[in-house]
Amino acid sequence: MLIEERLKELKDKINEKVPAGITVSDVEFEGPELVIYTDDPKRFADQADLIKVLARDLRKRIVVRPNVLEDPEKAIKDIRAVVAENAGITDIFFDADTGEVLIEAEKPGVVIGKNGATLREITRHIGWTPKVVRTPPIESSTVKQIRQYLRSVNEERKEFLRAIGRRIHRDVIARDQWVRVTMLGCCREVGRAAFLLSTPESRVLIDCGEKPDNSASTPYLYVPEIHPLSQLDAVVLTHAHLDHCALVPLLFKYGYDGPVYSTPPTRDLSAMLQLDYLDVVSKEDRKIPYSSNEVKSYIKHSITLNYGSVTDIAPDIKLTFHNAGHILGSAIAHFHIGDGLYNIAFTGDFNFSKSRLFNPATCNFPRLEALIMESTYGGSGDIQPTRAEAEEKLYETVNNTIRRGGKVIIPAFAVGRSQEVMLALEEGMRRQKIPTVKIYLDGMIREATAIHTTYPEYLNSELRTQIFKEDHNPFLADCFVPVDSSELREKVIAGDPCVIITTSGMLNGGPVMEYLSNLASDEKNALVFVGYQAEGTLGRRIQKGWREVPIGRKGTIVINLEIVTIDGFSGHSDRKQLMSFIAHIQPRPEKIFTVHGDENNTIDLASSIYKRYHIETHSPMNLETYRMV
Repeated sequence: MLIEERLKELKDKINEKVPAGITVSDVEFEGPELVIYTDDPKRFADQADLIKVLARDLRKRIVVRPNVLEDPEKAIKDIRAVVAENAGITDIFFDADTGEVLIEAEKPGVVIGKNGATLREITRHIGWTPKVVRTPPIESSTVKQIRQYLRSVNEERKEFLRAIGRRIHRDVIARDQWVRVTMLGCCREVGRAAFLLSTPESRVLIDCGEKPDNSASTPYLYVPEIHPLSQLDAVVLTHAHLDHCALVPLLFKYGYDGPVYSTPPTRDLSAMLQLDYLDVVSKEDRKIPYSSNEVKSYIKHSITLNYGSVTDIAPDIKLTFHNAGHILGSAIAHFHIGDGLYNIAFTGDFNFSKSRLFNPATCNFPRLEALIMESTYGGSGDIQPTRAEAEEKLYETVNNTIRRGGKVIIPAFAVGRSQEVMLALEEGMRRQKIPTVKIYLDGMIREATAIHTTYPEYLNSELRTQIFKEDHNPFLADCFVPVDSSELREKVIAGDPCVIITTSGMLNGGPVMEYLSNLASDEKNALVFVGYQAEGTLGRRIQKGWREVPIGRKGTIVINLEIVTIDGFSGHSDRKQLMSFIAHIQPRPEKIFTVHGDENNTIDLASSIYKRYHIETHSPMNLETYRMV
């Protein structure tokens, strides 16, 4: 059936279901959504359950949009006239390609009204579909710039979404039924995550990251299975760490022109880290893989989905994101293929224990035949201490270092690990477990923290309560000082005892190198590792005991400061949690593939899962392809 015929059929079905008096002028696929255009958005708003009924019966994501949107300046006046002043509206952002207006307010409940009454009143007045979010306690320049950029490319976005919508909803013409996964990276190694999910009809790339050892290794993007890139239906991004997202813009450089699906925080954090990645690579005289223009292309082609939203991304593939518990917005990507043919999930990185920031990873799925899971700490000896034990060791290290007049350097990922350590240190000072000193945040840590406060719904309930109901936002504590200039960095290096949390987490570039160059020779100082150090990185070498380390053209650094490794802060599951995840997963998969870990770890974990649970397991190698059906 032609797309036009399908749209006409859908329009006829919608007209059969809407009450008399409501006119449906047109329907159109835009991205994964079916958009209903009408001259009567106010009447649609009055029918509170109508959109839910249509979505259920048509099995589509439904958006209602007026044929003519009210002028934003007039709409702002109407919104402020409808909403009580004590709501504390701080920003109103219009997204013309979705017909939505995002209202930021200090008291979102006042904007929503009882049972959504105020929102419906807003829709009746302006036609735009209102969405309400809480005003973030820390303003994010990244979020602001992304919103402004998407507004500036509104017409291009609209054309893009219509083209993608028609591609998603094209007829399935293949007669064969098979499902294959090709390993393009991240197998028996940590980094350069990339997997190709293929059917006779569709091709989807999951993640596209760098190798964290500065080897310039990329996923195997040149193999014939993935070419031409223009034939990819979608790219799905599990989370915003560089070993999963760094090279997504490279795809656009070499011909990809389709959508990138992620959660909203993952989009914003990825763009922030990709731009910072370009800056770091440039300063280190390494080859720059792409430009900021390709990062803009990524943003322009992004489609964001919240946890639990079942979405068509190809004619025969539906995607659902589930909480992975790893970093802000991290997701387990679940794919439903065909009409019940097969279900496969990619965990990305995940954490099956509760942290200060997030709830444990989801382990319940509607259906599941195959699982591709990370194995970073999959070795039999990879047992992490509890978070409480890790925090006590951190407090002990800080106390000892400050007492002898030294500085504590904590290299950490800007996203996830930094915020966990910040919360632990803030509580330690508040409860007088460690002395009150300045905690300097260098690199992208402050901006990443601002993005965390932009998306509080992705944090666990205890932290949300602390921030918004108990009026104590630990991220805003006086002890935290962002380092926003080279002059301040020099003062920190020469100044009083303090704690410095800085990027990068594996010492493979970034401002941490300046601190190390200036402070490593003094035995009063301490270097504290709170996260995984991949093989081949400078961090792993120092962890192994190297006392003289080369830093490119700048010569070598003599390591005299104390080296401390504190396990337990990781956003990854340890061996016990990985096995516990398999014990609790519902339904239990028929096949499990262990990836994203050193070779011994992936093999050990696969073997242990098979022995304990009698599930078919594989520790695949890069470039291998597995047929699932």
